[in-house]
Amino acid sequence: MKDYGMMVLGTFFFAFSVAMFSMPNSLAEGGIPGLSLLLYYGLGWSPAAVTFVVSSIIFAVGLRYLPKAMIIKSIAAIPLFSLFLFLMEDYGTAVNDPLLAALYAGLFTGIGFGFIFRSGSTVGGTSTIAKMLNNHFGWGLTGTNFVLDALIVGSGVFVIGPIMVLYTVVALFIGKKVTDYVLEGFESKKVVHIFSDYSESIAGSIQRNLGAHTTILRGDNEGSGNNEHLIYVAVPKQQLFFLKKLIHEVDEAAFIVVDTVKDVSGGSFARAHHPTQKTFGSAKEERQYYKERADE
Repeated sequence: MKDYGMMVLGTFFFAFSVAMFSMPNSLAEGGIPGLSLLLYYGLGWSPAAVTFVVSSIIFAVGLRYLPKAMIIKSIAAIPLFSLFLFLMEDYGTAVNDPLLAALYAGLFTGIGFGFIFRSGSTVGGTSTIAKMLNNHFGWGLTGTNFVLDALIVGSGVFVIGPIMVLYTVVALFIGKKVTDYVLEGFESKKVVHIFSDYSESIAGSIQRNLGAHTTILRGDNEGSGNNEHLIYVAVPKQQLFFLKKLIHEVDEAAFIVVDTVKDVSGGSFARAHHPTQKTFGSAKEERQYYKERADE
């Protein structure tokens, strides 16, 4: 039920974006909704009707290439999106600033697509065509989908003009970023590489104070040939400050490299751990702890 709830919410936000911001402000879109908007601007055809008919035809052709679970959800998503769009078609109002309209169109489109993708559904269109071309000719899904969307948006030059096409590109860029946030979360994760002569002390301190899983990798220094120890650990962004403090409590000369990653799951990320300043011991305490362990 959760997936279907996200699907309904996603199709509503996407239809809201098209009806309230794209249609009244002459913005285009990618995929079949974009094609329906161009036909609306040029011929006055209802975007809801065009989207439903064209998406249904493409979806019917692509049934054999889609997973069964996606087929079931998409059978509901395609008419639901068209219904929401039909109900809101006449309520949009033009905004004096087209850039503002593009920003909000991208925001709500991104939210909508994020929920639709998280539900495992699709609203049909170019993504289905891309999957068919991938199956028959081995074309890359992402690249093919991008080219198809770009062709539709680019053709808008002849209907809405180059300026509004550029605003549409802004909306699509914002939508892509927002979709990524909905799919991956707003909290970025940090992967930290730590080089130190006190690697075991630092790793143990991280495990005890932050509850994070650490891995110690052993190798050779290319210049000196001496053994080196590298600690590999992933933490939420808000823990990075505390992690650095822990490292410097043990070894002020530690060499630290931080990378941003999109997604981390399982392991220590399955349980919450919220450190405070009181969590940290001094460098002397940390080293003493490991000295006692070594003497046992």
